[in-house]
Amino acid sequence: MNILAIDIGGTKLAAALIDANSQISQRLEIATPASSSPQALEEALAQLVAPYQGKAQCVAVASTGIIDQGILTALNPDNLGGLNQFPLQQTLQRLTALPCTVLNDAQAAAWAEYHYLADRFKHITFITVSTGVGGGVIINGQLLTGPHAFAGHIGHTLADPNGPCCGCGRTGCVESIASGRAIAAAAQNELQGKDARQIFSAAQNDNLQAKRLIIHSAQAICQLIANLKAILDTECVVLGGSVGLAQGYRQQVEEGLALLPPPFHIPVFAAHYKHDAGLIGAALFAAEQNQNKY
Repeated sequence: MNILAIDIGGTKLAAALIDANSQISQRLEIATPASSSPQALEEALAQLVAPYQGKAQCVAVASTGIIDQGILTALNPDNLGGLNQFPLQQTLQRLTALPCTVLNDAQAAAWAEYHYLADRFKHITFITVSTGVGGGVIINGQLLTGPHAFAGHIGHTLADPNGPCCGCGRTGCVESIASGRAIAAAAQNELQGKDARQIFSAAQNDNLQAKRLIIHSAQAICQLIANLKAILDTECVVLGGSVGLAQGYRQQVEEGLALLPPPFHIPVFAAHYKHDAGLIGAALFAAEQNQNKY
């Protein structure tokens, strides 16, 4: 069975065919529309899926935001233009004429990384640090979604009560300090106006401000991991996303954890599936949901 997997992020939309061995082929990417119009997202999705007509038996979607009963709501209005109650599952079923399974992108990535680590761990937490900060939680081999599909939105836990206002409406969320967008927003003087990628490049060239911005982000993630350890007793953390996978970032998080008391020490791994974790996890989840149909 081939599955058409789609990853909907704050900056890009990706799609690929994934076979029964989790091999990826025919990968495509387009920019996420900047407009908050539901029609703009629908048109972009139509453009994305058109090349795959007749090539898959079902659709699997990993999307940023809250995905509740197939409906997409952007928790942070800065992501996806603040779309509210967008019928994601219904739209893709209409565009492809195929059954569709939808999941939050970090939850999907967590499922992929759990499959890779399942012979070693049954309790893992995936953290993506990218445009925003999100997460997925596996407890005793089960993906935690919650009654309203809100579980895993760990980027909207408190990092600093005196911190910046977060796009979700709270003050001092982890996302408002650690995300790529937050790193760029905090830049001043010679770094003002640069994006997170450019700031990481500046840090590699020994720019002191860039290094401080990245350390500040990594410290917020370090404290988030310590909180997750205290709440969930998770066995390991998997770090993904463009910031989380950036050179040297995981090491900074690990150095911060090493300074905490021993009960908070926990292994931190880089995402095995890197930037394709969401696509693969959504496909694995959909295959399991549909295993009795194909």
